[in-house]
This record gives sequence, C-alpha cells and structure tokens, in this order.
Amino acid sequence: MSLVGKKFPSIAVDAISEMGDNLKINIFEEATKNNKKVLLFWYPKDFTFVCPTELHAFQAALPEFEKRNTIVIGASCDTNEVHFAWLNTPKNNGGIEGVTYPILADTNRNLANILGILDIESTSYSEDTDSVIIEGSNVTYRATYLIDETGKIFHESVNDMPLGRNVNEYLRMVDAYTHIQVKGEVCPANWEAGKEAMNADRKSTAEYLSLN
Repeated sequence: MSLVGKKFPSIAVDAISEMGDNLKINIFEEATKNNKKVLLFWYPKDFTFVCPTELHAFQAALPEFEKRNTIVIGASCDTNEVHFAWLNTPKNNGGIEGVTYPILADTNRNLANILGILDIESTSYSEDTDSVIIEGSNVTYRATYLIDETGKIFHESVNDMPLGRNVNEYLRMVDAYTHIQVKGEVCPANWEAGKEAMNADRKSTAEYLSLN
C-alpha cells in the first residue's frame, strides 16, 4: 500500500554517525522540527555490491541536497557495529569510508515492517517450535522516501535488489516539489528546474502541449 500523501511514521530508530556515535533518529521529527525535507534511502546489506555505489553516489550529491534544504539519511537492518566497520573500510576495498550522513540501524525491523519494504516471500506457523517461519531474506528492498517539512511523504519508490538508483532523479523530485510549494504550479513530464511549469487547468495544459 502506498504511503504517498500520508505522514511518515513517527518512530525512533537506532542509527550511527560518521564518527561512530550511537544515535536515535525519528525521521518524522527530523523533518518537522528542523523544517527541512528528508531523503531516506534503504539498501539491503552492508558489505555487498550495488549498495556501496549508492551510498557513495548520495554522498557525492550531498552538497546539492543541502542546497535544497534536504537531509539525507541511509538505512538498513544491519547493526551499528557493522555500519561502523563498513564506514571504516576504504572505498577501494568495497567500503563506504568518507560517507558523512547518518545511517539507520533498524535491527528489530520495526520501521521496515511498518513501511512494508522487507523481502518476505511468505510466513508460516510451526507448531513444533511455536514460532513463525519466514521465507525470504528479510532484508529491505531499495526503497526511497522523500518527506516534506510537515512530515508528509511526497515521493516513494522501491527498486528490486539488483537495481541501483539514479540519485539525480531525487534531486529533480525535490526541485519539482519545491517549485509546487513556492509557485503553486504543477510540473509536467521531464520537468527540470528552470523549465516552464503549468497551472492545473485545461488552458495551461493546452498551451504547454502546443509548445512542447
């Protein structure tokens, strides 16, 4: 079920800073208390393959997100200890040394469960062990959330695990949403900052289509 248009769940999650400090981060409060947008991106596992390319890509774009009043936060279900080990592993050895934004450690999977982004193929109850058996990796897909200053989700997307993200698309989404907030216009397909937008009416749509 899509969460777009709804408030992001207000729940505190363990996290770690670049310096190894253990934190508690509430994404909803990060947005509302700081009056900033938040980009939260989930990845499956530390010390894997596509994942470090994404973390470095978001790090490279961090100044652009900061210019747009947007906080970047990574997330997985790994522990803070594993995160810190990865943060101290050089880039040329598959590590994420140099990443400076915080990373959630949703080890109890409370937030990932609420968001519905875990790879769970099926569950069954075992009477022998009196427990629930999970089929699937039980780690997250590559889910991304953009949250506005009121805590509302204005974009969500989920990639399968082999598919890395295009970081520039999230910058474009932030630009488009900010334009809507400031100008009250709507943004057509392939809109980019500096291009013409439209009013939400038939006349404006007709004029835009006639020129594009």
